[in-house]
Amino acid sequence: MKPFAYLFLLLTILSCGEKQKEVKETTLEKAKRIHEKIITIDTHNDINVANFTDSVNYTQRLETQVNLPKMKEGGLDVTWLIVYTGQDTLTDEGYEKAKLNAMQKFEAIHRFCEEIAPDQIELALTSGDVRRIDSIGKKVAMIGVENAYPMGTDMSQFQKYYDLGARYISLAHNGHSQFSDSNTGEKDSLWLYNGLSDLGKKAVQEMNRLGIMIDVSHPSKEAMKQMVALSKAPIIASHSSARALCDHSRNLDDEQLLLMKENGGVVQTVAFSSYLNTKKNDARSEYMKSIYKQVADSLGIEWFDRSQFSSLTDAQREGFMENYGKVRKMGEDLVKGKTDAPEAVNVSDFVDHIDYIVKLIGIDHVGISSDFDGGGGIEGWSDASETFNVTLELVKRGYTEEEIAKLWGGNLLRVLDEVQVVAQEISQS
Repeated sequence: MKPFAYLFLLLTILSCGEKQKEVKETTLEKAKRIHEKIITIDTHNDINVANFTDSVNYTQRLETQVNLPKMKEGGLDVTWLIVYTGQDTLTDEGYEKAKLNAMQKFEAIHRFCEEIAPDQIELALTSGDVRRIDSIGKKVAMIGVENAYPMGTDMSQFQKYYDLGARYISLAHNGHSQFSDSNTGEKDSLWLYNGLSDLGKKAVQEMNRLGIMIDVSHPSKEAMKQMVALSKAPIIASHSSARALCDHSRNLDDEQLLLMKENGGVVQTVAFSSYLNTKKNDARSEYMKSIYKQVADSLGIEWFDRSQFSSLTDAQREGFMENYGKVRKMGEDLVKGKTDAPEAVNVSDFVDHIDYIVKLIGIDHVGISSDFDGGGGIEGWSDASETFNVTLELVKRGYTEEEIAKLWGGNLLRVLDEVQVVAQEISQS
């Protein structure tokens, strides 16, 4: 056989072999390969300090939606642990009480990473930290602050929070803070500032100076627009979805989404049932009310509807959230196979929001969050152990490995890098 003919035959055989390999990789195999290769980041997971002690902590497979065993089972690499404080009165007394709560959560996260399980998880402050820690096989913790309320009117607290590891901060939660109006003002059209207060405007500048990402998930639309206008750095929505698909004040409308693109920021689409599909969520929630109450009563646990939250004491709220995952899982298990149970909001509904936002503002501005242990969780991604199911659905929808890597954390880390570069530029000017 002539040399060139032999070479042609060899290349043809090799080419056919490669094609056979490609054909043989199923959707499931492709999803598993991608999921294992990329870094997966969930930007919003609430915590209870009771789960960060020597005897009870995230090294154990607790009833919490997030802990190390569940992260390992589901292939979740990075968890943003949240320093959350509920809204109270805009008084020195309220600020002081909230400050204590926030400090306890910071201390719990540091204790877990530095004393309880330093061989399994490490706190990251930069994208470089994330990649380094992931490369040595450890899980990664990062810190986000949901509500700047505990800072009172002391602007030096932003530096303190930064030094403790906070890399994003929201200026409000459910209720107007000293810094910003909340999305909850939409209900009665009552606003304190029509956006940001003067203190809130200073806070935007201070977060730019320090290199803290500004989180717009809970503040009002007008406050969000003002933050975009004032910020010299990209911003994030740490856990919000698309209002066009689900008309909830916690979601971002098209105008806001386009502003996020213009700003260079990222929207971390959230797996929170009532922010994804109103019709399905309401039908399922109404059906499940009596089921959850039945489970809670059998366990001797106080149970509340989320509409009652604003009237609960701190102790009642903490107790509810501590038991929320357990009661919810037991309730869902009870109704499996029941033909009269309304369909639950699921991973497909969640990825519908990702699809919508990607189509509107581009793949570079969308990310993923769950709000686990804070009310989040859907069928198919009910806790960290089911994280792979999100990647599987993305592969089914035709997203490439590069696109999935961006959605699962690449975009978020890019924004963090850019925010920190702006801070460096400010310090040098």
